Amino acid sequence: MSRAEDAVASFQGGFNCAQAVLSAFAPGLGLGRELALKVAGAFGGGMGRMGETCGAVTGALMALGLRYGKYRPEDDAARDKTYDRAREFMQRFKARRGALLCRDLLGYDISTPEGSRAVREKGLIKTLCPGLVRDAAEMLEELL
Repeated sequence: MSRAEDAVASFQGGFNCAQAVLSAFAPGLGLGRELALKVAGAFGGGMGRMGETCGAVTGALMALGLRYGKYRPEDDAARDKTYDRAREFMQRFKARRGALLCRDLLGYDISTPEGSRAVREKGLIKTLCPGLVRDAAEMLEELL
């Protein structure tokens, strides 16, 4: 199973989009799956169902941080590489999907009762979001 398939399966199995993406990559980056699921737990639905940055994007950004992130104060090269990869990822995702924000991708603001209801009624979490998770995981694979 590819990591993109793993991410989609995790999402369809009940984890949020950020959890799905991060947990598919975390073990290969030195972070256990359980801890990855916990760390990414608040990022689904555009960060706590606020409709902000898509969880598939934030999950990928966390994975990029695990791979390239600065952990020594003097390592500005690592910081710069991490930011470069993050920008590249976000540019690719936006080019493919047209947006980075959950509310823009879904076409509804899930932070409101009306938006949340519309998303549920239209089944967008089951029809649209797995593709967002897959795209994020595939793009992340290229950048790692």
